[in-house]
Amino acid sequence: MDFSRRQALCTGGGLGAAALLAACGGGAGTAPAAGGSPRRGGTLRVGALGRTSAITRDPHGTQGNESDYLVIALVHDTLTAPGGKDNNTVARLASAFTPSKDLRTWRFTLAEGAAFHDGTPVTADDVVWSLRRLRGTPSGAARLPGITAGHITADGKRTVVLVSDYANAELPLLTRLSTFVLKKDTPDKEIPGAPGTGPFKLDWYRGGNARLLRNTDWYGGAVHLDAIEVTMFQSPQAMANAMLSGQIDVASNAGAVAARTARARRDVQVVRRPDDMAMPIVMRTSGGPFADARVREAMKLLVDREAMVRQVLSGYGSVANDILGTGDPAYAGDLPQRRRDLARAQRLLTDAGFDFSRTYQLVTTEDVAGLAESATLFASQAREAGVRIEVVKQESGAFYQKTWLKGDFYTNYWGTNDSVVFFASKTLTTGAGQNETDWSDQEFDAAYRKVLATADRTARTAALRDLQRIEHDRSGYLLWGMADGIDLAAPKVRGLPKLPGYGRVQLENVWLAP
Repeated sequence: MDFSRRQALCTGGGLGAAALLAACGGGAGTAPAAGGSPRRGGTLRVGALGRTSAITRDPHGTQGNESDYLVIALVHDTLTAPGGKDNNTVARLASAFTPSKDLRTWRFTLAEGAAFHDGTPVTADDVVWSLRRLRGTPSGAARLPGITAGHITADGKRTVVLVSDYANAELPLLTRLSTFVLKKDTPDKEIPGAPGTGPFKLDWYRGGNARLLRNTDWYGGAVHLDAIEVTMFQSPQAMANAMLSGQIDVASNAGAVAARTARARRDVQVVRRPDDMAMPIVMRTSGGPFADARVREAMKLLVDREAMVRQVLSGYGSVANDILGTGDPAYAGDLPQRRRDLARAQRLLTDAGFDFSRTYQLVTTEDVAGLAESATLFASQAREAGVRIEVVKQESGAFYQKTWLKGDFYTNYWGTNDSVVFFASKTLTTGAGQNETDWSDQEFDAAYRKVLATADRTARTAALRDLQRIEHDRSGYLLWGMADGIDLAAPKVRGLPKLPGYGRVQLENVWLAP
């Protein structure tokens, strides 16, 4: 999955946190196992979204399908993993990670007993090869920012050393989503079937569907299920219908409409994962009608956020405050909540010389449920202040080719919402690879560098608040709300992850009640 944007489908820490995190195991955020103790056995049938045209089997590639990312994440482990509300980075294949005093050098110690599915022990050389391969992909610089291939080295058999170009207290956070480890020198043609180190082994894969078997020797602990069968669905509705008719046990990320349909059924669990997906309106800051900060603020004052959550998300979500990363433990919830104020919006627009006679195109796509609906409702709300907006829908491929990163005014979605730093590094700092709003703000950049260079957790939280204040005040993002992640599950399913975003692919603690 390209966690840049297609994260309808999640990443996150600090130095003070690092030592603590290093002692933690995976599986944080798992739903309590209601109804008894975990029971071994059974096959879990999971539905996940995907399209045949977007299938990929390369763990270091760009996964456009949630189904593919799920299969890859079950077979291959990353160095670290998404955590919970207290820590958004926990140990996984790396059992410990410690920084140098200057926060530039990080040492990752591999978990005791970690081995590939064929029994071969995982070595630091395997990890180095995998990370260098990842770094060499087109998205490598964005996935491991500040780390060049030559600065990824082994120190003995169990320690991997990463040296950043700059102090980075949050570097372990960057290793959560795509640092999948393969055997050193695995040929490209063998990548799809290559053994991983994850809790499940690949049995077979056919056209987006797959069967996986329990890895009885997984270093991470007991895996309860005998097997997982993944079925790819092209629409949330088809997937939800399959779940409601008993064809599958879990419909992953089924959406608010499906939740609304299922909530009256006593034989279906509706599992909500708060802060799962952001659907911001993106305004280009470097030119065009939204370059003036007063215009951007006015747009943020036009939106009725409560109505958006109620109507677009059917209430399965929460109001947001124009800051990406709402699931971050250090999210600045004390900043003033921006509310609708049409009079002030009109004054700002008038002062900025905004052209009220023009119709502005808001480009959207129907990749995920609610995205196009959010654009339409916003356009309707803006009209009440005399701002004319035409919603233009584009097919997904055309949208990402012609509009994403280029347009003046469009909608987008992100599922990696547990880290403010993640978004800052990917989308908000000057020159960031996925700087959707083409924003460049020296004060924000300085705040970002200060956050990364601050070892003390309390001090870093304070620095993070400053960063969020700047983003709130003048960035090109209008983030009106956060959608809950919603899974539908049969009553027998226990232990589903409760984390937002990518945390939901951690299924090793799931079990089936009799």
